[in-house]
Amino acid sequence: MYIALNRFKILPGKEAHFEKIWRGRDSKLASVPGFKTFNLIRGDSTGDYTLYASHTTWHSKDDFVAWTKSESFREAHKNAGSHNNIYSGHPIFEGFEIIL
Repeated sequence: MYIALNRFKILPGKEAHFEKIWRGRDSKLASVPGFKTFNLIRGDSTGDYTLYASHTTWHSKDDFVAWTKSESFREAHKNAGSHNNIYSGHPIFEGFEIIL
């Protein structure tokens, strides 16, 4: 299996707006071959940002990569740049193959 994480640093006071964006998204992930689970997780807050991560689990890395090249992916991310005023920097992607 494969885990895909995107880390987001959200500016103080913008957390509720960020969470609302994610609650309202129609990702269509449930119909994507190989998709297993999705979570939006919140970490600690510093004086500069609150850490969040989107966490998806896939049957395989190949399934995840195929999704990133799909029309479904493009549709899900079409407005990603329209909320730049809530981020402290760009999202950071991390991918992991499950060993145990």
